[in-house]
Amino acid sequence: MVNRKELDPEGSPGERFGQRLRALRDERGWTQDELGERMGCSGTHISAVETGRRPPTPRFAASADRALGTGDQLERRGRAVWHTAILEGFPEFVAHEVRAAEIRLFELGIIPGLLQTPEYAAAITTGAVRRGAITEQQAEERLTLLARRQASLDRTPAPLVHVVLDESCIRRVVGGTRVMAAQLDRLAAFAELPSTILQVAPYDLGERRAFDLPVTLLTLTDRSHIAYAESAQQGRLERDMRFVQPLMTAYHQLQAEALSQATSAAMIEQARKGIL
Repeated sequence: MVNRKELDPEGSPGERFGQRLRALRDERGWTQDELGERMGCSGTHISAVETGRRPPTPRFAASADRALGTGDQLERRGRAVWHTAILEGFPEFVAHEVRAAEIRLFELGIIPGLLQTPEYAAAITTGAVRRGAITEQQAEERLTLLARRQASLDRTPAPLVHVVLDESCIRRVVGGTRVMAAQLDRLAAFAELPSTILQVAPYDLGERRAFDLPVTLLTLTDRSHIAYAESAQQGRLERDMRFVQPLMTAYHQLQAEALSQATSAAMIEQARKGIL
């Protein structure tokens, strides 16, 4: 079949759910549209779930079980997805991120995942486990996905990555002084890459800082744009340019107000010296 995506059986719970859904559908000889018609949804929705771009809801899993005559097989399998630490909307975002031509990030408080060292990332997830926010299994899931996202930056051609960090990202010590010093070294090395631009938005930017929440903007290979933002419980992917374009404009304004890359690198080096 043309353009049929290969599924990873060792992937996320959502990908494993999608693989089983596809296998059950294939056993019956149904197309995605035919299964969608039996479930009361579109074939596009079925495709998104099968490829892990959209997580199955409890209602979706129950409806699929009824249509396929599988008892509660998919509903039980879906529990691993619903108990995941990955926010709804994030898997679909990652599917675009790993192929994006340009990535623009703004982050507050912590270093963004794509730039984290393994030790820094582990400290963040360990803290979440100790607070009871996630389980150790969920922490491992997060770290595995993060490693896959970071590895995608090594593709050819490499994406152009713009990063603006609020000053709080480099001042907040995570994992102790040695872990934080190594993380700041990682930022300095990142800033020297030919496909990256790293800037710091200093505290004294005050009300001129364009964003109060983290945001990621993707430019895809067809030059279309996607925005992604998170609340505490949900991630939201936005494609409508009526909403994405103002965010792009605000990001450019933030870059103009932030420190230059050279001045940002000097501030990061100063912060590194200050914690040792």
